[in-house]
Amino acid sequence: MKRERIFLVLIFAIVIIALVVDWPTVPIKTNFGPIKLNTVLSGPKLDTNIFGFKLQRDLDVKLGLDLQGGTDLILKADVSDIPASQKAQALNSAKDVIERRVNLFGVSEAIIQTSQVNGEYRIIVQLPGVKNVDEAKKLVGETAKLEFRAFVDPNTPAGTYPTLENTKPTGISGKDLKNASVDYPQAQNNQTQGQPVVAFELKSDAAPKFGEVTRGLIGKPLAIFLDDQVVSAPTVQSEISDKGQITGVSVEEAKRLSTELNAGALPVKKIDVVSERTVGASLGQESVHRSLIAGIVGLFVVAVFMVFFYGIPGILADCALLIYTMISLALFKGIPITLTLAGIAGFILSIGMAVDANVLIFERMREELRAGRTNNQAIEIGFSRAWNSIRDSNISSLITTLILFTFGTGQVRGFAVALGIGILVSMFTAITVTRTFLRLAYRK
Repeated sequence: MKRERIFLVLIFAIVIIALVVDWPTVPIKTNFGPIKLNTVLSGPKLDTNIFGFKLQRDLDVKLGLDLQGGTDLILKADVSDIPASQKAQALNSAKDVIERRVNLFGVSEAIIQTSQVNGEYRIIVQLPGVKNVDEAKKLVGETAKLEFRAFVDPNTPAGTYPTLENTKPTGISGKDLKNASVDYPQAQNNQTQGQPVVAFELKSDAAPKFGEVTRGLIGKPLAIFLDDQVVSAPTVQSEISDKGQITGVSVEEAKRLSTELNAGALPVKKIDVVSERTVGASLGQESVHRSLIAGIVGLFVVAVFMVFFYGIPGILADCALLIYTMISLALFKGIPITLTLAGIAGFILSIGMAVDANVLIFERMREELRAGRTNNQAIEIGFSRAWNSIRDSNISSLITTLILFTFGTGQVRGFAVALGIGILVSMFTAITVTRTFLRLAYRK
């Protein structure tokens, strides 16, 4: 009994947290006699600082392009003047630049992907909430502008943040870079790997000019700007002509900086809009409405089926199913998962799969009861003997969702994520929640 009570307290705590996260935004407006109220009752917002990382956002459901409405663009990148071995890298660099621009623009939950179709290098851009197609094309249709700048005042104090106002162009831009990569030089003992550095190489015609610039900036910062936004400001240690290194960066910073340098070093010559599409909000609202109806109907039919065939255990399984629904929605909002129409379909499908484990367990329990076992014995034996089947079936389903997520794109990946989360949560509710409820119900 002590173990069951601990599990019951744990389940209760999880349900309370899920309810708090799932709480919808409800406007309340009353004007009844002396009571006048005009407010909005909504769920919590994340505002915390974990290990120096500030996390601040709401816990609303994130809707994809097909549900929220917005703009869908397919862009073709002109990589004709780029060597074949570097075309994929150039496409990824262009994609990273577009993604950074979109984030700076304030578009949330944007989906930006690359693809190759019949020898064409394409970038797929989905911007939920952006209805102006011309504005979207202007946002993503320009190639990156990378330049190196120095402080206007040579005596600028160390640690000053470089901006366009307090810096001046040096004449060195992204077209002068040949390539950039992350390197791990050997430490002084030649036995251990050193700290990461960003190694870059200049084109032959730009080397003298870069050497002249760095010669006058020894001991001073050289700011790197991408699309008029500073990405790094390393201090020049010595004159650099053809090759150089940026030190003092972490692994993640080195990867990011090399990508941004390559965005200028390997510019996409031109980006053409192959396809443009605007999804109306009314279509999205209708899809959400129909999906909600389908989810409620599916949940109701499964609940009735369980009660009709299994009686009291079926009622307990339905309670676990409600908990499953609350936990899944809380995870969608907390992670967050951008819900598309395909993702909602995966969630609705997982509702039926959530009781699949219970069906296996209850049928095993029936066999044990027919063999003369007591209720408690039937519960324990039923769960233990059904576990192998439950484990194998769910692992095979998870492998399928992993394959869909790895090789799929767009809405296929959204379907895989929603289904995968549903499978994992259903295993918890079937094995832990339902089992605890049954033990408590038949404890005597």
